[in-house]
Amino acid sequence: MSTKRIILFSVLGILVIILGVMAYTILTTKSHSPAATAKFKSGDISIEVEYCRPFKKGRKIFGSEAECALQPYGKYWRVGANEATKITVNKDITIGGNLLPAGEYAIYAFPGENEWEIGIHPDWDRWGAFEPDYAEELFRFKVPATNDMIETEQFTITFEDIDGASTQMVLRWGKTMVSIPIEG
Repeated sequence: MSTKRIILFSVLGILVIILGVMAYTILTTKSHSPAATAKFKSGDISIEVEYCRPFKKGRKIFGSEAECALQPYGKYWRVGANEATKITVNKDITIGGNLLPAGEYAIYAFPGENEWEIGIHPDWDRWGAFEPDYAEELFRFKVPATNDMIETEQFTITFEDIDGASTQMVLRWGKTMVSIPIEG
């Protein structure tokens, strides 16, 4: 067998192994952080959030790096696990005081102790651990964080209707709760 053939088969073998490991990793992460969808519908407005729900498992979720928090304050978080968290709106809405046109977007956060920055980005179809290109970000806004709630073991996104014209997208994990105002 020629040296070129040996190199070619070796490279192909390594690629197959790498692709297999990547596929296995992507497929098995959903068993640890299952996929979920949060939906809101009021009148002609429909909002859907597709995300993955990690478990707390006794870990400190939000906090400082010195506390070994799973999600350190001030650092990018994909608002869930696995791929980017995707928000789909069928009609223009106002979220966090900003106009969000109908479409599909990634939503992410920079958690803080008392306040979170929420970002909206058009690049929703990506593995969520990697930060987006912030030059393409649509906007960011700040919302207060509450850290003395009843413990939530598994990360959860829900919608709470306020008055028919506005709602809140509520994020809960550990003892933290964040409410994102939405108007339609």
